[in-house]
Amino acid sequence: MHAITIPEAGGPEALVWAEVPDPVPGEGEVLVDVVASAVNRADLLQRQGFYNPPPGSSPYPGLECAGRVTDIGPGVSGWQIGDEVCALLAGGGYAEQVVVPAGQLLPVPDGVDLVTAAALPEVTSTVWSNVFMISHLRPGETLLVHGGSSGIGTMAIQLAKAVGAKVAVTAGTKVKLDFCRELGADILINYREQDFVEEIKNATDGAGADVILDNMGAKYLDRNVQSLATSGRLAIIGMQGGVKGELNIATLLTKRAAVTATSLRGRPAEEKATIVAAVREHVWPLFGAGHVRPIVDRTVPMSDAAAAHRVLEESSHIGKVLLVR
Repeated sequence: MHAITIPEAGGPEALVWAEVPDPVPGEGEVLVDVVASAVNRADLLQRQGFYNPPPGSSPYPGLECAGRVTDIGPGVSGWQIGDEVCALLAGGGYAEQVVVPAGQLLPVPDGVDLVTAAALPEVTSTVWSNVFMISHLRPGETLLVHGGSSGIGTMAIQLAKAVGAKVAVTAGTKVKLDFCRELGADILINYREQDFVEEIKNATDGAGADVILDNMGAKYLDRNVQSLATSGRLAIIGMQGGVKGELNIATLLTKRAAVTATSLRGRPAEEKATIVAAVREHVWPLFGAGHVRPIVDRTVPMSDAAAAHRVLEESSHIGKVLLVR
């Protein structure tokens, strides 16, 4: 088969479409013929040499895919050859085939085509696990989403609105903020022109955000804590703004608040299977009901993955960028 390889770390040009050995499913695994994959910022870090795949996983980038089951390993039940699926991966989505633990497979949801389904596993699993399973966002509470127009952000807006929460977002352009409004965002903050700490307090009568989903890390740490409501929960899922910051413990204690930080890729398969099962139960019905939809900015040929990486680096997109075969 062919896959996107990274012979040497570097810029987008480091991605090479090359012939590689065919994968073979083992115990509890299935083989998926990949129709499409999606580009995530973790893929950019891997390309640059900063985010190696977990031991034992595929060396090729790609944290999610959609396609058809073509082979089934021992000990797998509930799936058949020919099933159309999408999957959460530890790597390997930028390829013609990938082996997936059966617990990380999802059926294509109602109302979504097979290619577009590649945009769903990583964002739905990230948002559901952090905003709902860990931070326990409840109806009537306020969620602040940094990077509201991203793949994660557009899904977070829709899921929070589906459960009856109020949503605030930050983004850097009017076009992106307008799109967030169309998805249901209530509070729109241009981080280039406005102080999100002040804006979120003004919009909540001084209370602050009950849950914050943060992709920036260190750069926003202190300001996020300032923005939290009493008993607020800050969920950090990225480090685009650095890895080391100062945390004011006194403010955290006064607010009786919590800070968590998680990633999906390195979790044990059992934990990923638990998250995927929760997504299938709670999120998948929302697609069929029309309450949630995938947001795809564009598709790019998989062999030209470098072009897709450049789009993410420019941050000119809204929602997801897909790689298609």
